[in-house]
Amino acid sequence: MKRDRLRKDKLLIIIAGLIIINCLTVVFFLSKGNAGQKEVVATVGKEKITRQDWLNEMESRYGREVLSELVDQKVIETAGKKYDVEISDKAVERELNMLKTMYGTSSGYQAADEDKWRLQIKNTLMLEELLTKDAKIPEKEIKNYYEQNKSQFHLPDSYHMSQIIVKTKAEADQTLKELDQGSSFSVLAMERSIDEFTAKYGGDAGYINEDNEHYSKSIMSEIKKLKHGKWSKAFKVDDGFAIVMLHEHVKGKVYSYKEVKDQIRRQIALEQMDTPVSARSLWSESDVDWFYGKTEAH
Repeated sequence: MKRDRLRKDKLLIIIAGLIIINCLTVVFFLSKGNAGQKEVVATVGKEKITRQDWLNEMESRYGREVLSELVDQKVIETAGKKYDVEISDKAVERELNMLKTMYGTSSGYQAADEDKWRLQIKNTLMLEELLTKDAKIPEKEIKNYYEQNKSQFHLPDSYHMSQIIVKTKAEADQTLKELDQGSSFSVLAMERSIDEFTAKYGGDAGYINEDNEHYSKSIMSEIKKLKHGKWSKAFKVDDGFAIVMLHEHVKGKVYSYKEVKDQIRRQIALEQMDTPVSARSLWSESDVDWFYGKTEAH
């Protein structure tokens, strides 16, 4: 369904933007100081790999994509000022909470800093507003959308949690002992948790709620008892014994029609568009000229 595809596309755009930001951070770190360009960062036998070799490879693999994202950000910022488009903090927080509850088990969310998410969400909402600013959607159609998709705007209580699953009570007790002595929850999860889906992320399960069929009632019951940053005692689950840790509790909320009216208008307008949701369509009016050639910006 096109509506579901658009929601997933939005998430992918946001995650892609975050990956680019992380790439820029790495490049900035690598390029600090000209004197360090000949610094040897690795050796293979007698062969040396310098910082400059590393930078060149980064540019070769990601240079075009990173530069394109930077241009997109500037184009959106410029067009936003030109057309006096503003995105409120409330809209950003609402979108962030929706992403947490709808896609919170995505590894993309777990890996990212919330401030970066807010920045990228604001950028994405600004782009959507710019692409749909001239769309005329009847009030009746917007209201019908809201009534037919109320569940989309009803967010349940969600819990960002991590877990460690081990086979025996003895292993669980030893794990608790090490946690109490200051060991890292994520490190212990990677080392000994038998849950293949979360162990590689340091036990991070993302955001879960009572509608999530992948987690038992016993896990939900335990996670609800916890305060932020605290972990549970060991308790029995199907695969053995679990220890869970609460990172954040997002309280449920029902958004009113007034709160999401603009969001729905954009959603309907985007569904009616034949072109992808991309800032590239705004490049021409911003007179973009870049390293890879002016004609490719149109």
